[in-house]
Order: sequence, then C-alpha cells, then structure tokens
Amino acid sequence: MSLYQRIACLSTEAVEVMYAIGAEDLVAGISGYTVRPARAREEKPKISGFSSAKVEKILAVRPDLVVAYSNMQAELSRELISAGVEVHAFNQRDVAGILHMIQVLAMLAGRAEAGLALVAELEQQIAACRRDTAAWTRRPKVYFEEWNEPLMSGIGWVSELIEIAGGEDVFADRAVFYSAKDRIIADPDEVIRRAPDIIIASWCGKKFRPEQLMARPGWEQIPAVRHGRVFEIKSPDILSPGPAAIQHGLLQIHVLIADWQAAQAML
Repeated sequence: MSLYQRIACLSTEAVEVMYAIGAEDLVAGISGYTVRPARAREEKPKISGFSSAKVEKILAVRPDLVVAYSNMQAELSRELISAGVEVHAFNQRDVAGILHMIQVLAMLAGRAEAGLALVAELEQQIAACRRDTAAWTRRPKVYFEEWNEPLMSGIGWVSELIEIAGGEDVFADRAVFYSAKDRIIADPDEVIRRAPDIIIASWCGKKFRPEQLMARPGWEQIPAVRHGRVFEIKSPDILSPGPAAIQHGLLQIHVLIADWQAAQAML
C-alpha cells in the first residue's frame, strides 16, 4: 500500500510510470506536456508546465507528495517545500538513472513489484537490441541535435541509446554534461568535421525543419546530408527520461541504424 494518496507529477515520465505500474488512481495532477498515456490528459488536471508553474495551482489538487525533475524545477520545488509540501526531485540523466527512477517511484507509490517488472521488461529490450547489433562490424557515426538555436547535442541517455542501438554518438564527449549550456555547439563547422553518417533531430517540442538543417553553410559535405539520412524522432519518444525513451526512442534509432547497415551491405 502506498504511503501517499495524492501524488502530483510535474514531469511527463512520472505520469507515464505511474500509469504503467497501475498507480494512476494516486495521480492528483499532471504536467501539461504529458502525452503518455493519452487518457491521462483527459482524466487528470494539468497543474504545471515544465520549468514554469504556479504553486497555487499545484496546491489546489491537495498533494501529499510532489514528484519533480531536475534543476529546471529546483526553484519550484523550493517554493513547494516552503509551502509545507513533501517533494521528491529526481535527476536521472542516463539509462541507469531512468531504471532507478522507475524503481524508486514505484516504491513511493506502493507498487514495488510492478516497478521491478517494468524495469525487467526495459532491460530485456535493451539486451535484445545489443544482441541484434553485436555482429555489426561497422558502427555509423550519429549526430543527435536536441536544439537548433543554438545548436545543442544530445543529453546522456540519448547518447547511451545511440550506442545501444549500434551507433557512435559523435558528441559523446559532451553527453556527460548535465547542463544544456555545456552541450552547445558554438561552431557549426564542428559537426562537419565530425562527419556523421546519420543525423537525428528532436528540437525539444518544436517542429523539425530538415530543409533548414541541410541548408546550413557547408553541411552538404556531411555524409548524412549527402545521402539523405536526416531524420526526426519526436521529443516525447526520446527526450523524456522515462520508459518511452527505451520503448520508443531506442527502437526508432535502431531501425535507422539497421537501414544504414543494410545500405552498406549493398555497396
């Protein structure tokens, strides 16, 4: 049984996990960016954005626990704590962190066994992907673009998923940084120099414009642009550090890399 009866979820992945482990009855309010499951948007009040929210709106759903995420919600968490609310702030930035978050949230919700089952399912999917890629002798270089103004490379779990899917993240050296500003690519020519075979963009909630990316000065030299391997993965499928990143994001990256492998075999 849960120690909490009314859990306010200020991030999309928390909502996703709560529903996946059968604890949706405990969800008192959700992030307005929630997309999984779709029914959550109809069933639960939207009480926050991501980095913006009114404390009064959160307090209005009478939570006995608020689940927050990252430094982006640090000030909001401080205000809620000052208002007397219990807050658990997660900060997962890699695949292991995602799995840990699921287990901890499941325990808080009194669904520990369901949490372990979900983690086992995700671990099986990761292991299956690794088996599929084990025989590949070449790993394509992949550039993941999280934002375009300024250019920003992918965060930790995205870089890991590229590796699990059989690719090599060309900016893996920057993926270790938690802060987005540390992943800014000040010189677009750096992408040209790293010569990715595949480009994947997910402009954090903004519509991706491949023609804009491919028209950047000098980018016609990049193998991915030259061979038309420029793709989008929707933000909810890859940039939310929860089950979806593995269940949907990893699968899509794997398909793109498998297609590249097939094309190489034809040469």
